[in-house]
Amino acid sequence: MPMPGNNDSRDGTLELPQLLCRRTAYGSMVAVESVGYVILYVRDVDASVAFYRDALGLPFKLRDAGYAEFVTGETKFGLLERTRASDLIHREPTEGGPAGEVLFLVDDVDAEAERLRGLGVEFLSGPVDRPWGHRTLHLLDPDGFVVELAQNIPRLLPRHG
Repeated sequence: MPMPGNNDSRDGTLELPQLLCRRTAYGSMVAVESVGYVILYVRDVDASVAFYRDALGLPFKLRDAGYAEFVTGETKFGLLERTRASDLIHREPTEGGPAGEVLFLVDDVDAEAERLRGLGVEFLSGPVDRPWGHRTLHLLDPDGFVVELAQNIPRLLPRHG
């Protein structure tokens, strides 16, 4: 198995079982499992559900506490009421951004937080355990889009379907 430090790949990637490890421009190794969720912050969840379900034909999965989710394969697609986003990111989403987030599943959110803190990345919130079964860290990309790193942890709240 290739190990960091003895990788002969020109682009600095390592292929490990179910992980893609990549050497960043700063020289550190990062392992991202997959894109776990794409979540859009919307003004009206009912209108957005109707559009994605009825107009686009996405199979509806669930709705719970201002959140709706569709069946989209391994990457989940969700809608969150804009008014509830501040609970996650500790700021009010406004028109023009942030309008949503991309969630990347990682093995260890705390290790990623330490690595990113060392690079001077500013956090919006976290790391913090969430009752729906993720330990999360929120930050902004250079264009103001919210990026969430999440680690799967035991779920504390039952899901309502």
